[in-house]
Amino acid sequence: MTINLEDYYPKGDRILFDIKDWLFEGFVLREKDFRNQVAEYDWSRYQDCYVALTCSSDAIIPGWAYMLISIQLEPFAKKTVIGNLELLETSIYQDVLTNLDVSEFTNKPLIIKGCSKKPVPQNAYIMLASKLKPIAKSIMYGEACSSVPLFKSK
Repeated sequence: MTINLEDYYPKGDRILFDIKDWLFEGFVLREKDFRNQVAEYDWSRYQDCYVALTCSSDAIIPGWAYMLISIQLEPFAKKTVIGNLELLETSIYQDVLTNLDVSEFTNKPLIIKGCSKKPVPQNAYIMLASKLKPIAKSIMYGEACSSVPLFKSK
């Protein structure tokens, strides 16, 4: 039985939101100015999106700044994290795999498909293998014609 993580890829745009442009000279967070920009911004453009918050400059950003933005995104975005797009995908897949019912895979030889056209993070494969190991007869990685054995129950 083949499991393709791409089949569990949730719909929704992935957005990297860089707060650098909201900083004075790209490096200094001025609280009053920052709060005004957050208040005046149209957050509805992130409806049903997944958002990764970041700062591409070397500025030191206080934790409350990211929380302030995430509170504004909450009614619109499906998920918000601090980090890059890979971390966002990992967080999304962590949610997906936590809620995945794996009972149909019990005592079966499994192949975790390795090739993907969507940005499935490597951590998702590790999380899936860990979730399947207690119930699978065997776990392999790749395609049916050329798979690599990873685990076989005794």
